[in-house]
Amino acid sequence: MTAVEARSVRAPAWRGGFGRLWGAAVLSSFGDALRAAALPLLATTLTDEPLLIASVTACGYLPWIVFGLLGGAVADRVDQRRAMWTVDALRGLLVAGFAGAVALGHASISLLIALAFALTVLQTLFDNASTALLPALVDRAALGSANVRLMTGQRIAGGLVGAPAVPLLVAAGAAVPFAVDAATFLVAAALVASLRTAAPEGEPRAAGSTLRREIADGLRHLWRDGPLRGLCAATALCNIGMGAQLATLVVLVTGWLDAGPTGYAAAATAVTVGSLAGGLVNGRLVRRVGPIRAVLLAGTAQTAALVVMGTVRSLAVLVAALAVFGLMGMVWNVNTTTLMQQRSPAELLGRVSSAFRTLSYAGVPLGALLGGAVATAWGLNTPPLLTAAFFVLSVAALIPVRGPDVPVVAPHDDATAAHATR
Repeated sequence: MTAVEARSVRAPAWRGGFGRLWGAAVLSSFGDALRAAALPLLATTLTDEPLLIASVTACGYLPWIVFGLLGGAVADRVDQRRAMWTVDALRGLLVAGFAGAVALGHASISLLIALAFALTVLQTLFDNASTALLPALVDRAALGSANVRLMTGQRIAGGLVGAPAVPLLVAAGAAVPFAVDAATFLVAAALVASLRTAAPEGEPRAAGSTLRREIADGLRHLWRDGPLRGLCAATALCNIGMGAQLATLVVLVTGWLDAGPTGYAAAATAVTVGSLAGGLVNGRLVRRVGPIRAVLLAGTAQTAALVVMGTVRSLAVLVAALAVFGLMGMVWNVNTTTLMQQRSPAELLGRVSSAFRTLSYAGVPLGALLGGAVATAWGLNTPPLLTAAFFVLSVAALIPVRGPDVPVVAPHDDATAAHATR
């Protein structure tokens, strides 16, 4: 068995394709932030029903339930680089068409829902292919550092640059943020297409292998690996709450706090600033307590921040709580992604990634609808409290696998299953 020390930290080389992948991811995140902030703002101009506004977010996650596992199996079968740039090109064309519809005054809630659904269908293939491609571009021991750089760059572009720019772009025209988003997709597609590093070839598929069997292999690996199974269960629980939080943050800020679009931009920026701090402290935190305990600490701190958000009626307090939430969210995301990449065989990584994402995203549409329902029934400040309750359950799910060290194994040996039970 070849083992890799879990706490070993190495920096990824910018050459060899990682720099271009980073550039594509960061540019795409800038456009995504524009669209993610502009869509709910546009929705509030079309309806004042919280449940309808929440439906836009719900339908943006629903495809993960329907197509997520299929996207992972396809990602393991195809050239991942080609799949990524093709998907980005298609998404660019879709958003460009939507921008045209908005400019011509044809926007509607149904069109927003259709766009969110279509983009996420394509994202199921893109995200799984991206997760599987990264280990081909950087050393396995540098995956943690590479994920921190990717996520930090995405947060800077999306939160510090993208989200604050939305009010200015919306002032120039409701269609402008979507037009810019379309352009970022197309440029990102060109950057990924320029990569010359191919994904590693996995083991040949057995004769008669079917997509159903290959999907089952990914689910089986996820179930047998104790730490990944615990992380998936915890992420699934917290994402039910996150659905409520994401779907109703705009009404919390613009309604309960009466802070308007500027306050909404400040809230989004606070999450980003916190995330950047999370990228800086993650390495030291993991060296001190281990990756699973770092995630456990992150969930606990996020729970406290959510309670503050739902009980203190102050924009300044909300911004501070969201900064803490973003900091710990970065710790959570980096460690779950890195452990998944490190503990999965290369030929299964797309399927393990899709199984993890599908199971963990499955509750987001339900959470979004629950958030809209409780906001309508009991007040616009109640969704953060609902989210906090799910985070408590999430933290409890991590307790059985909270060991300070999680063994990290080489991608082509049989050690992963041996370490599944803790």
